[in-house]
Amino acid sequence: MTAGLALTMMVAACGAAARDAAPLEHAAAVQQTQSVTASRKSAIVTAAQRVAPSVVSVNVVRRERQRAGDPFSLFFVPRGYERTVQGLGSGFVVTPDGLIITNQHVVEGAEQIVVTTSDGSDYPAELLGEDPVTDVAALRIQADGLHPAPLGSSTDLLIGEWVVAIGNPYGYLLGNTEPTVTAGVVSGIGRNLLPSPDQPGIYVGMIQTDAPINPGNSGGPLVNADGEVIGVNSSIFSSSGGSVGIGFAIPIERALRVAHQLADSHAVRRAWVGLAVTGAEGMRQWKERGGLAVIGVTPGSPAESAGLSAGDVLVRAGTRPLRTFLDWEAVKLDASPGDTVALEVKGSRGNRVVRLAVENLPTERAEKIDVMGGIRLISVTPAVRQERGIQSEKGALVYELSERTQRITGLRPGDVIRQINRSVIEAADDVDPAFETARGRGVRVFVERGGRISYVEFYIR
Repeated sequence: MTAGLALTMMVAACGAAARDAAPLEHAAAVQQTQSVTASRKSAIVTAAQRVAPSVVSVNVVRRERQRAGDPFSLFFVPRGYERTVQGLGSGFVVTPDGLIITNQHVVEGAEQIVVTTSDGSDYPAELLGEDPVTDVAALRIQADGLHPAPLGSSTDLLIGEWVVAIGNPYGYLLGNTEPTVTAGVVSGIGRNLLPSPDQPGIYVGMIQTDAPINPGNSGGPLVNADGEVIGVNSSIFSSSGGSVGIGFAIPIERALRVAHQLADSHAVRRAWVGLAVTGAEGMRQWKERGGLAVIGVTPGSPAESAGLSAGDVLVRAGTRPLRTFLDWEAVKLDASPGDTVALEVKGSRGNRVVRLAVENLPTERAEKIDVMGGIRLISVTPAVRQERGIQSEKGALVYELSERTQRITGLRPGDVIRQINRSVIEAADDVDPAFETARGRGVRVFVERGGRISYVEFYIR
């Protein structure tokens, strides 16, 4: 065999070997790629993919009154000047007919609301109702092919389990419509935030997480590792305004209950039991007492019917320990009229369990009397006093009045009318005759406002 022929045969053999090896190498490469893909697709990825199509951006246009920051600014900012500002939050679809949950503070004062779905489509949104107390608002859009979010439960959360916060932070700056994801763990459950003067909401029984909740995340879902919504991202605890690893979400059960009530009747039914407990001043004493002290029971209330009295100590409501007044607020916030709450109580009659029937608020049940065509009043009763924290034993509570009437009279919702000129007001029926007597001249109305007596003056034509 010549050298040339031997070389040719060797090259051919090597080529055949290479061709035989190519499928093996390709198969190995595919297997490796599939392995990498499988390893990347974690529970967090799966959870985010499951919920992301349900997440929306909530774009809000509102008018805000501008105030001069210093005397020099008065030359450039006229008194009463208003400007149009834009806001952005998040939300998620909960029903196929377009019901959306978001935060109340996202839509507060909105003149226009536009919802942007994850595919970039824009829809005008109807505000079905908003509840500042729970910081929940309900919207509705008319759209086809919506993806309701899978809903889970917040009652069995584990400290340390993975959670995902989904929303669209800074979407107006980034120009993106698809939701973004941050991950963390459940840091705590049943967390209470002490109320502040500028905080209308009651943030109790909250889910705490270290998943970053950035501006624009408000109203978006907090999701467990199974891809189920367990809460509504609501707030962060930060001195700088940025995320520092302490975020709070509203439990999904509370948000759903409020949203459905807003969708059905545009109002939220509050729980009332006629029970007063120690406030912030008793927060350091619960260890000594072993619970939350009762300081007052309203006559004729569900609490009186259940056999509770001042001096009793509330230890537990259902499975929830009661240490401070904020724990009790969480119980009331998650209860609806018609519910029954099992209370473990310590008192002079020993330890016992009482069943407390929850009723609607006394102000909701009370007779409403309209005067002057724009003021709705309720007579002050012991139940109304306890509900609203009123000092006066008698009078007429201003339950509702229009903004125009507020501007004209200086009266506000929650005022208790005690006297009109020289006429003492003991009930709502006394107000209209007193106004008629003052018709054609000035009137001075003495009211209890914030626990203090003051007065307003106006003219009745």
